[in-house]
Amino acid sequence: MTKPIVAIPADIRSFDGATWHAVQHQYLNAALNAAGVMAFIIPAFERGYDTDAILDRVDGLLVSGSASNVHPSLYGAEATERDGPFDPARDATSLPLIRRAIERAIPMLAICRGIQELNVALGGTLATEIQDQPGIWDHRRPEGVDRDGMYAIRQTVHVKEGSCIAGILGPGEVSVNSLHRQAIAKTAPRLQVEAIAEDGTVEAVSVIDAKAFAVGVQWHPEYWAETDKPSNKLFAAFGDAVRNHAAGKLQAIPAQAIA
Repeated sequence: MTKPIVAIPADIRSFDGATWHAVQHQYLNAALNAAGVMAFIIPAFERGYDTDAILDRVDGLLVSGSASNVHPSLYGAEATERDGPFDPARDATSLPLIRRAIERAIPMLAICRGIQELNVALGGTLATEIQDQPGIWDHRRPEGVDRDGMYAIRQTVHVKEGSCIAGILGPGEVSVNSLHRQAIAKTAPRLQVEAIAEDGTVEAVSVIDAKAFAVGVQWHPEYWAETDKPSNKLFAAFGDAVRNHAAGKLQAIPAQAIA
């Protein structure tokens, strides 16, 4: 059996006056070397996509983090400049893929912006500039550090006993590298909170009625996926779910079709 393939929706970026459809290396590397799967970058367009045509050709969905934020109009809020930057093409690509992957029982791992997209896709809302809220810590990246310092593991989250992630990492405290200025406000009805930060910020969720692996985390397991044990376990579990899905698809093909 060849390596299964996961779809990763792209961000829109501008370099030297040209528009690029891009995904950060750290996500692609974690997919390959920690989950053991191949990745296809899915271009981001605001219209014209056939979501099922994409999902027909892959075995999983990896929704990455990004410097951009989900547009507030998608969860019933009014947008301000402070809420940006925005990437409407990414929103229009990721949210339908998330909903349809869940419907089709295609394994999904959503990270940082991805967990926020997952929450919005299923009817939840987001809080912006959470560091300004009473009792909430400053979860933003520290100033004046390199990328390793930016993604350093420095925060504790509490994984709830009996949760999906507890089955992977174990219940209780786990050290993670969470950096963000937005977070889940109202949790979507179909999501179960799996882990919280010490200040009560939602750090992980799963889809309650999902028939396949469907987990979102606010932290960044992709960055240290080859060296940090919890990060590696999370990606390995996602990879196992993707392989199981691919194997099930293969078994469903009539023998004469693959002879």
